[in-house]
Amino acid sequence: MVSLTVRQRDPAEEAPIGEDGFKVFGGHMKKDFLFDPEWTNLNQGSYGTIPRVIQAKLRHYQDSVEAAPDPFIRYEHARLTDESREAVATVVNAPVETVTFVSNATEGVNTVFRNLKWDKDGKDVALYFTTIYDACGKMIDFLYDYHGDGRLSSREIEISYPIEDDEILKRFHEAVKQVKAEGKRPKVCIFDVVSSRPGVLFPWEATIKACRELGILSLVDGAQSIGMVRLNLSEADPDFFITNCHKWMFVPRGCALLYVPVRNQHLLPSTLATSHGYVPQSGKRGAWSPIEAGKSIFVSNFEFTGTKDYSPNFCVKDAIAYRKDVLGGEERILNYLWDLNKKGSKHVADALGTEVLENSKGTLTNCSMANVALPLWLGERNAGVKETEVVVPKEDANRVVTWMMKTLVDDYKTIVPMFWLDNRFWVRISAQIYLDLADYKYAAESLRKLVERVGKGEYKEGVKA
Repeated sequence: MVSLTVRQRDPAEEAPIGEDGFKVFGGHMKKDFLFDPEWTNLNQGSYGTIPRVIQAKLRHYQDSVEAAPDPFIRYEHARLTDESREAVATVVNAPVETVTFVSNATEGVNTVFRNLKWDKDGKDVALYFTTIYDACGKMIDFLYDYHGDGRLSSREIEISYPIEDDEILKRFHEAVKQVKAEGKRPKVCIFDVVSSRPGVLFPWEATIKACRELGILSLVDGAQSIGMVRLNLSEADPDFFITNCHKWMFVPRGCALLYVPVRNQHLLPSTLATSHGYVPQSGKRGAWSPIEAGKSIFVSNFEFTGTKDYSPNFCVKDAIAYRKDVLGGEERILNYLWDLNKKGSKHVADALGTEVLENSKGTLTNCSMANVALPLWLGERNAGVKETEVVVPKEDANRVVTWMMKTLVDDYKTIVPMFWLDNRFWVRISAQIYLDLADYKYAAESLRKLVERVGKGEYKEGVKA
């Protein structure tokens, strides 16, 4: 079992500041985070992490609410929430009245889908792509189960990577055409900004435009987006957009931005769970009394959804200020992440004698994550498999993934998401400001050793307790 220790703060030990007045990105930045000295964090994309200065802000808000719970919750909560809404609106270039917070992207997607009304004639169809995040796919499954057969249906648009952006759009149009030919209505389409597995950039802006032209609601699951790709929501103009602030923005877990243009806010009368801000159609209970003058029902509705720790939301403005004043701003951060992502993943692939998952135009890696093939295959050895590469039986697929991920944690003090794609084994690596090429070299060597151990059959012994 892996044993880890929280890095304690030493004021004399912090990342250096460059001649431009901002922190120098790379391995030295680990000093500003809470990582165990032995841990190499190659998976920012799954759960995120925060620097110590943001942890201090989080503790400050938590201590403040405990110092005087009633005054803080009744009077400070709304002010701090509004300050963070105003700050994040500038990052995504959206009117402040269109942005609010939910706990995570899954909650945001559920909020939209569970508020949408499905016609009684049963002709409404929800479209999604093969790469839909599994939790969101199950949300669609639940709604089908809940409403029963005949109230709504869904349609999967099959894609397999690598694939060109134009081909994705072509398949979307073909799916819509087919749905209509069947006498049904394509009501909403959910798609990613950067998908999870594989972690690649999706042509989300072009898909929003296509949805708008076809009269379909666009629901963008941008769980992986803010802080790792450029966002201009006013220009892209989606119908609904959700993005996790705790993955790439250095905001504590869990905090996500929910963007809904004013034209669509009436479509979301309830938060998830329904709380004080809901205005019943029956008229038995009116609007919540704390609604401030000038605030819309939408903003007030999501502002307070019951008693819980809202401190991560308050930290949004602090994280944005830190990224601007200490790290040099969003463009400086993104330029480093994208460059390291492309160079680092190429190094890993070259070291392993494999490849990076990419299309002909190089758009899949225009983000902060990349996918690298391992010299590991599923099934039988064929002409496409090198003599030096490892092949495991198909029935061992899940066992291999489970063993490799746990062994990577226990023996190499790191982790990367792993998955099979077309009978080949792939890993997803996240670039971040506290990493540099030395970390990618470590990743390559660790993965090489891991594959060698799979070839020797160590995975058959099972996962360590």
